[in-house]
Amino acid sequence: MRRFLVPFAMLFVPLFAFAQQPNQPAPTLRSILLSQLHSTHDKSEWFVCVDVAVAGVTPEQAAWTDGKGNHSVGQLTNHLLFWNRQQLLRLTGKPPQAYDGNNDETFNAFDAKSWADTVKQLDGVLTDLEHLVETSDDATLAKIAPGIEHVSAHNAYHIGEIVMVRKEQGSWDPSKGVK
Repeated sequence: MRRFLVPFAMLFVPLFAFAQQPNQPAPTLRSILLSQLHSTHDKSEWFVCVDVAVAGVTPEQAAWTDGKGNHSVGQLTNHLLFWNRQQLLRLTGKPPQAYDGNNDETFNAFDAKSWADTVKQLDGVLTDLEHLVETSDDATLAKIAPGIEHVSAHNAYHIGEIVMVRKEQGSWDPSKGVK
């Protein structure tokens, strides 16, 4: 029995150590969700955030594909804009945009002429999601948490694709990566 209890007890040591550190408040649902949102929006930590991933991309680079059926940076960014906006609308009780169920269209609606506007809109939607988490009461926050969590995971996945596309096309600056 003792052989079981010692390893089991060791699982809790990090929690007690964290709680003992002065000037460090315990994480809350709000702080965790905000950290997740910022890590995919504007604060590169474990991986590059979308602000860094699309920074300096020209409309021509945004439209480039490898010719093997993979998406362009612009298509991936357009897809992120669509789904982040959909989730923001749902979480705020507003009707989502019309969607016929064809996810390919969320990528294929990219237009190089509106690249700068797409990037600006994505930044705005991500900022609005962060504001929603910052200002929601605890009951609302608990209700929207799964949606926010999925947004962050989905964003991280596609940001990785954006960086890979940029590496393939030779437009990625390795100094912009996480160190």
